[in-house]
Amino acid sequence: MSATIALLEELVGFDTTSSRSNLALVERVADRLDGIGARVRLSHDEGRSKANILASFGPRAPGGVVLSGHTDTVPVDDQNWSSDPFRLSERDGKLHARGAADMKGFIAACLAAAEGFATADLARPIHIALSYDEEVGCLGVQGLIDELLAQEEKPELAIIGEPTLMRLGDRHRGFLGFRTRFEGRAAHSSDPSAGASAIYPAAEFAGFLRAVGHRAGAIDRTTVNLGRIEGGSAINIVPSACELLWEFRPVTPEDADETERLVASYLARATPPEIRQSTQRHVHVPPLSCAADEPALAVAALLGGIGPPFAMPFGTEAGFFQAAGISPVVCGPGSIAQAHQPDEWIERSQLAAADAFLARLAGFAARRQS
Repeated sequence: MSATIALLEELVGFDTTSSRSNLALVERVADRLDGIGARVRLSHDEGRSKANILASFGPRAPGGVVLSGHTDTVPVDDQNWSSDPFRLSERDGKLHARGAADMKGFIAACLAAAEGFATADLARPIHIALSYDEEVGCLGVQGLIDELLAQEEKPELAIIGEPTLMRLGDRHRGFLGFRTRFEGRAAHSSDPSAGASAIYPAAEFAGFLRAVGHRAGAIDRTTVNLGRIEGGSAINIVPSACELLWEFRPVTPEDADETERLVASYLARATPPEIRQSTQRHVHVPPLSCAADEPALAVAALLGGIGPPFAMPFGTEAGFFQAAGISPVVCGPGSIAQAHQPDEWIERSQLAAADAFLARLAGFAARRQS
């Protein structure tokens, strides 16, 4: 485990907040994996300031296993940390740093296990797949999966190493994010009738979203949240524009379609004729729903994942793998309760559990099938 902790110390030293480039970390990890014989490929975003990493071990054959993680983290701004968030520090068996739990601990364990993957006589390939910009809408993972399917035989399984305390996560809601903009006409506030306020229809839409959100409230129900409203310029000007950022989390694709139709119907009938309205979807993370006989669940349990499977309150990239026909499970070290928090931490014991899990994976992939 000392190798995993040393790698975690190195990884958290890279500030890969989603608003920043991850290339320094990517280049370091790619060099390490290339040096031990992996087939390494990078796929960049349009600005070439960020990249995914795909590293493959073993034969070019079907039936492979993907170890999926994301390299980006959430910001530390406005958080009160007891120590430098980009330097690993240990207190009472807890390793503190931004990304320690979410999810550089899992990545460190994968990198430590990679030398074993490289030397094992693998019957089925193992792929380490690390994406960019998961925290701002899973922006990199689709390109990563496309690269995987274009360059390698289709894998059978994907293990997404988000922090679950090594429990088996088999379902979660999706996430759809939207930007709705109302545009009216500015005027002096001494005669509001000379203008068309964009804030009033925006406020009514906010109330509508609240009513829709009150239909549910648990992890097995679709929920709605309005995260931001911005509009107007001065107290004595009729506001010409107002923008809302909002999201909902569906349990199934059918829930997503129903909610989008409900919102579109409201906006079509309730937007005043003097107001222009536009709504754009800018984030789409599909839900995850695994069958009881999901192959990835059985394999992850064999490797040491803790059952019974449970519903996760947070979204992951697992639904993208499922949509690509790759059987997914979410299982990784650390607790989601520590994610995005000041003084984020992961326990040594969790990293040890991840190391044991990945060591068994090497044996599973090397086992010749009859």
